[in-house]
Amino acid sequence: MDLITIIFIALGLAMDAFAVSIASGVTLKKVRLRYAFRVAFFFGGFQALMPLLGWLAGNSFSSYIAAFDHWIAFGLLAFIGGKMIYESTVLKEAEKKTDPRNLMILFILAIATSIDALAVGLSFSFLNVTIIEPVIIIGVITFLLSFAGVYIGARTGSFFENKIEIIGGIILIGIGIKILIEHLI
Repeated sequence: MDLITIIFIALGLAMDAFAVSIASGVTLKKVRLRYAFRVAFFFGGFQALMPLLGWLAGNSFSSYIAAFDHWIAFGLLAFIGGKMIYESTVLKEAEKKTDPRNLMILFILAIATSIDALAVGLSFSFLNVTIIEPVIIIGVITFLLSFAGVYIGARTGSFFENKIEIIGGIILIGIGIKILIEHLI
């Protein structure tokens, strides 16, 4: 898998964490560096860990599905992208109350926003992608976007968050189509 594709996957995966980071910034009266760092660390860390776990799980049974693994990768990416687009149209009450000072809430949000990364890691194993580079790129991009998201949320409110998730969903669906086309040609 080429670097540009990995970067676009990372951007697509990071969009829900970015949207939640914006919502976190909205809840803070005064943004402090440590809160922005904490949000970025949790979201970036979980977004890096989950594809690794998915990849490890997928490698344990990828030989059994080698003949149709590209269809599974496409289906997972299309499903995740569609889910992100659908969820962006529904105002989530839980995300409006994302206080980065509460570690338990932050932990739950980090897991919730990184479940899709687990499925992408599974797709990576089906496509025989070496996992170290994507994990680092996904983690760093999510960290940077989440860090910026806290400050953006504090300054602009929640105006952008739904639109960001739609863009992320479209990116993941597009990459799924690209993978499918590459394997069918």
